[in-house]
Amino acid sequence: MEKGFLNVMEEVISTLVNVFMMSPDYQTFCHCAKCRNDIIALSLNNLPSHYVTTEEGRNRVFEYLNREENLKWINKKIIQAIHIVGKYPKHDG
Repeated sequence: MEKGFLNVMEEVISTLVNVFMMSPDYQTFCHCAKCRNDIIALSLNNLPSHYVTTEEGRNRVFEYLNREENLKWINKKIIQAIHIVGKYPKHDG
């Protein structure tokens, strides 16, 4: 933890967005860094943050967020963000 604190939700969302964007279901969506970052930001704005200050805390929260019921809820927010950004991209082209 470089800064002394970490939002574990940010770590989880970043990883899951990368997984979703590699999926065949989302190949028609833009994969540029701007769209990917917009998807991550929009997802994070719609989910609670989970800040920790220790590696032990990070591991505990990471386990909690990766439970099936939590992943369903997180994935739903990511999918919504992918569709919103896909419909209203903020880049040229």
